[in-house]
Amino acid sequence: MERPPLTVLETDVLIVGAGGAGMSAAIAAADAGKQVMMTDRSLIGRGGATIMAQMTVAVALGEQEPDDWRFHYADTLAAGRGLCSEPLARLLCEEGVAAIRKMDDWGVGWARADGHMTQAHAPGHDRPRCVYVDFLDTGPAVATTLRTQVAKDKRIRRIGDLLIVDLLKEDGRVVGAVALHLASGQPVLIRAAATIIATGGLTRLYRRNSASVNMGGDGYALALRAGARLIDMEFVQFFPIGHLAPRLVGFDPIMWDPFRYKLGGRLLNGLGEEFVESYGHQAESGGYTVTRDAATYAILKEVEAGRGTPAGGAYLSFRHVPEASLRAAFGPIIDRLAANGIDLTQTMIEVAPTAHYHMGGIRVDAAMATDVPGLFAAGEAVGGANGANRLSGNAITEALTFGAVAGRSAAAQAPVAAVPDAAALTALAEPTVNWLRAASPTGAVPVAEMIVALQDVMQNDVGPFRNEAGLHRAADAIKALRDRLGDALPGGTGPQDPVRVDGLDLRNMLMVAEAVVIAATARTESRGAHQRDDHPGMLDEWTVNQTLAWQDGHWTLAVQAVERLPASSIDTAVEAHA
Repeated sequence: MERPPLTVLETDVLIVGAGGAGMSAAIAAADAGKQVMMTDRSLIGRGGATIMAQMTVAVALGEQEPDDWRFHYADTLAAGRGLCSEPLARLLCEEGVAAIRKMDDWGVGWARADGHMTQAHAPGHDRPRCVYVDFLDTGPAVATTLRTQVAKDKRIRRIGDLLIVDLLKEDGRVVGAVALHLASGQPVLIRAAATIIATGGLTRLYRRNSASVNMGGDGYALALRAGARLIDMEFVQFFPIGHLAPRLVGFDPIMWDPFRYKLGGRLLNGLGEEFVESYGHQAESGGYTVTRDAATYAILKEVEAGRGTPAGGAYLSFRHVPEASLRAAFGPIIDRLAANGIDLTQTMIEVAPTAHYHMGGIRVDAAMATDVPGLFAAGEAVGGANGANRLSGNAITEALTFGAVAGRSAAAQAPVAAVPDAAALTALAEPTVNWLRAASPTGAVPVAEMIVALQDVMQNDVGPFRNEAGLHRAADAIKALRDRLGDALPGGTGPQDPVRVDGLDLRNMLMVAEAVVIAATARTESRGAHQRDDHPGMLDEWTVNQTLAWQDGHWTLAVQAVERLPASSIDTAVEAHA
């Protein structure tokens, strides 16, 4: 049977991923006069993490009380437990102010009171700093606003159902990509002078997660195979109060955070006792001040001690909150909960930590450039800015800010890049294209079952608490799954073949899971989101970042000094803040 001709697409800037970071990058690159191609395996602007984010956005606007980006920066560094790249953290906090005001200009609809944007006081912040649209729809509003801006610009071409399989390099530079068009099952080539990875994080690796299906670490694997380094891969943030029980339909599993912000829900163990302060933290006194890593630690230690709830978590109670206050804060949501048989004045919610965000990712400089010429990253795909633990509210700020910087940087490099012509690109892509076009017997490798097995391994042995024995078990299990998958791509070559897509996902997930295990095994201390039962406590000698590279089937693990900024006015402001 004759194969259809290979489609070759062309652009100045290719963006892999179309969530908040990808759309911000596209807008910035187009504003710089470049032709932009946004690709996503799902619908443009409707996949990824931004659209799922319900809550708040951290930025030092000073709308409610005096604030300064330097104070936000100090809180970000404190949350990161000494491992934040200071140039990246500064970029997030300083340029985040303009990014959030631009969203306001575009009509995102930040909540206001008395003519000023309302700012909530989130855990880890020293003052009210987090803006929101409302407490359950901030992410969708941000995504809608960005989609509207993208749609206005004719220089931005949007292509969904396009799964980027591998990046192409010539003379050490990324010059395009090989993709699988899911609707047709056919390979597609993309010529690009610059490429931005904006694919989000890796939390799909875990059985209990708040991720969309496309958050399996695709971008990390693409970067590794292209020769870029990853950083801080051991730091996976678990959201402490993910929903466990009773049964809840049509809600995000991390929906309880805004309730905690606004109404001060109490965390109780299975005996009905408040317990957070028992682990060295100040009693919350009806507020919500404990950081995510600390709350995660407290909940899981209570479960480990046999004081957990029936479903294996902690209770979140709002029974002390009058019904009038519940309705004033979340009227329509209270009715939706009632439809699920939940009355918060009577019912306690069972919650437990769920994989929510990844502090690690692709190593970049302050221009969002990787080690590989022509390759950039943005948003959660970037590692280093958040250190060992992300400060609450920084995720959307990071997506918008890093996306804009990556878009500008990629646009600046695009004119000087020598991109091979279509014939040369086709020759570069031939091995990957042939691999994609080779059919395997459907069902020969149960890839969906293997993904679930990998998620179980990561949940059980590479979760919030780790030890040497468990990490070695995980490494052995990942190797066994990789050997079972083999080198061939499972499934057929027709349109929308789920086995083939799962096979591509599993290939990436196994690679990224191995990176997490290697870094977690090497870091013999407990810091932030990385907790070792066999190595409790932080150690000064581990105030370093770990990087990982992949070449010719082998890993290289290295240690680098944390990137610091020179002494400046920042230090004075931070000292005054402290």
